[in-house]
Amino acid sequence: MSNIILKVEGMTCNHCVNSVEKAVKELGATGKVNLASKEVEVQFDETKLSVGAIKEAIEEQGYDVIQ
Repeated sequence: MSNIILKVEGMTCNHCVNSVEKAVKELGATGKVNLASKEVEVQFDETKLSVGAIKEAIEEQGYDVIQ
């Protein structure tokens, strides 16, 4: 398992947290959002999922991944 922390702009409330965590979960990964720091910590299997796919899933929810 790999672990990555992504900086995400545009999250402002619990609905945002739920949207991002759900998008990551649907990929088969585990995401935990820290709304105060605007970061998402994602644990995923690098043999099945790429960082690019995770970023794309978050961006499809309307947020900007800046790191």
